[in-house]
Amino acid sequence: MEKTKIHLYTPQLACYFLSINQAWIEKYFTMEAFDIAQLQKPQETIRDHGGEVLFAEWDKEIVGTVALKKINEAQYELIKMGVSPKAQGKNIGFQLGEAALNWAKGQGATKVILYSNSLLAPAIALYRKMGFKEIPMECGTYERCDIKMEYIF
Repeated sequence: MEKTKIHLYTPQLACYFLSINQAWIEKYFTMEAFDIAQLQKPQETIRDHGGEVLFAEWDKEIVGTVALKKINEAQYELIKMGVSPKAQGKNIGFQLGEAALNWAKGQGATKVILYSNSLLAPAIALYRKMGFKEIPMECGTYERCDIKMEYIF
């Protein structure tokens, strides 16, 4: 069985951040302006502001990705988590999520939040398995989101 390797962002991996996330977003929703900006320019929109993008390599191929957007010194937002359909069900999303939480904790974060949609039941189940708890959702954050969760270190 292939071991999953987690990589931090490099410019050579940026194309996977776009392709993996665009596939699931367009399957369930419509790409919004902020999606396009983040996916096309992760260095400028995420990393230059203190965030990070992680990638999962499995069977010598990049099959998953997730990003952490810095909100403030103690808080990050988990965004753009996706795993290619052919690699789903192999615990890759969980490994990516754990790596993201470990990275955020290493930066001094005390909390990671995320926004999702209840339509994405497998993703919500994964977040719960990782230790995220549902909290009240504020109005007007993201058009397609109807659930907010947090992980406290």
